Amino acid sequence: MSEPRGQGAATRWGVIAFVVSTLGSAGFVVAYAVEASPQWQGVALSIGLAGLGAGLVAWSKGLMPQGPEVEERPDIEPSTDEERKTAAVFTRGRRSIGRRRLFGSLLVAATGAFAATILTPIRSLGPAPRDKLRSTRWGAGVRVVDERGHPVAADELDVGGVLTVFPEGAVKSADDQTVLLRVGLEEIQPPPGREDWSPEGYLAYSKICTHAGCPVGLFQTDTQVLLCPCHQATFAVLDGARSVFGPAPRPLPQLPLAIDDDGFLVAGGGFSEPPGPGRWTLGRP
Repeated sequence: MSEPRGQGAATRWGVIAFVVSTLGSAGFVVAYAVEASPQWQGVALSIGLAGLGAGLVAWSKGLMPQGPEVEERPDIEPSTDEERKTAAVFTRGRRSIGRRRLFGSLLVAATGAFAATILTPIRSLGPAPRDKLRSTRWGAGVRVVDERGHPVAADELDVGGVLTVFPEGAVKSADDQTVLLRVGLEEIQPPPGREDWSPEGYLAYSKICTHAGCPVGLFQTDTQVLLCPCHQATFAVLDGARSVFGPAPRPLPQLPLAIDDDGFLVAGGGFSEPPGPGRWTLGRP
């Protein structure tokens, strides 16, 4: 006796759904690890959750008893026809057990992968990097380099340009990532004591938002502000990256800049204060 058409279709759709869910959940873990945009992380997480739900629906509709079932009292001596039907039911049941084992394995894989999407971000809730962020690799004379490790020349950016930079020898260091941008020199309103921190209109601020530690990287040239995409914290770059909107409690730490004899940008010292949210550093609110 052939298996019901509905069960075969349910098996196929369930297998596809669990496989898609596993891939989507794995995609989220990878996207989170490489710090892909929140949009891509959301898409991968949605695929993982939707696939898991669709697979469970296929399981329940195709492989679980639907009822109602009525079992008639069998004869004491079953006929040959009854024995043949019983054998067919047994064979069909054995096939169903095989499908359920396949479904069970895929369900475990999909559920485990989706569980990883929940557990992966927990690493962001680990111990606050307090003492680590009190001192960064930035210091007087340290060259400013781009993401490829190339030194940044004084004529690298035009006015309105923006670039993510690092201290030489520490490319991709999350603690040291810095937003470098160039504005009109006459537009800058430096806080007291920072009058010489912005040669030729270059400004450098920590890329770590002082609210929740998200990367700040959206520069709006028309309003001269840096925007954090996580909670819309907004910082006025011409005024020491002062917080002008959103939940950030303090300005972005500023990095003093200078130009060396070879025409490359270098740090004039360390950040004006420890980067990141205040709770990351000891003794801060």
